[in-house]
Amino acid sequence: MPGVADYVALVTSEHRRPHFLALVAASVKPFADAQAALAALPPAFDVDTAVGVQLDAVGLWVGVTRYLYTPLEGVYFSWDVEGVGWEEGVWKGRYDPASGLSVLDDDNFRRLVKARIAANHWDGSVPQAYAVWRMVFADTGSILVIQDNQDMSMSVGIAGIRLDAVFRALLTGNYIPLKPEGVRINWYAVTPDGGKLFAWDCESDGLAGWPDEAGDAGRWPEYMVPA
Repeated sequence: MPGVADYVALVTSEHRRPHFLALVAASVKPFADAQAALAALPPAFDVDTAVGVQLDAVGLWVGVTRYLYTPLEGVYFSWDVEGVGWEEGVWKGRYDPASGLSVLDDDNFRRLVKARIAANHWDGSVPQAYAVWRMVFADTGSILVIQDNQDMSMSVGIAGIRLDAVFRALLTGNYIPLKPEGVRINWYAVTPDGGKLFAWDCESDGLAGWPDEAGDAGRWPEYMVPA
């Protein structure tokens, strides 16, 4: 994006006098500033780079807000408490309520916004659910496993990542939409250490059985029941 100096540099040699150059600079500065401001708008409101109120605006466009109706409980960092230690719990802010986290930070809110964008384009099918998950959560290294129970219910497994406290609370609080309308999620099965989930006679990126020759085995899952 050209700036004031770029326009001033276009003045030919016979007119390069201090006063004239100053006049040109003063004349083009409003237009250069306007171009710079316009160029900054796309990244300011891009879901991958937006922060603060700009990210809030993106959330409003897709129908989600960082202010939660029900505070997320059990997500604040704590010593010697399983699931909310280092890289799992979130620091309690000065003005955060003691009852639970009610305002998401930019990183977790960005995850929620991306999930809602994907859900808005989802056709409700299982194959596209896998594609949507990979698109939204590829950077986390997580692997989605869906079991259709054929009774208007489904079970969801998440392997390859140890979920942090906020991610768990968003899932069980039904903030991240992973199901078609009218279908209920019985439970989420997650691995305690980020490995594969245990499954009988099945081998895939997210599932494994008893230990193989390399010692790799599926992990018994931890079950989370949505509200």
